[in-house]
Amino acid sequence: MHCLGKVRTSLVKRTARELLAKYPDLFTEDFPHNKKAVSQLTAWGSKKLRNQVAGYVTSLVKLQKKRQQLRAAEEGQAAQ
Repeated sequence: MHCLGKVRTSLVKRTARELLAKYPDLFTEDFPHNKKAVSQLTAWGSKKLRNQVAGYVTSLVKLQKKRQQLRAAEEGQAAQ
């Protein structure tokens, strides 16, 4: 059995990527912090949409940090 990814709408993905591109230093790996930041930056009344965007931003930030660590490890091995 394969692990399937989460289904997210294009609105959630597009908004999360745009917010992360505009405010890269504002978001962290902490979901509650990202939830507050998304709430301040958007004018939605929907909690569900806010939480979906904040969750996707959180996963994108974690993915970016993981990629940076892998690059650093590869560069460290290449320097040896």
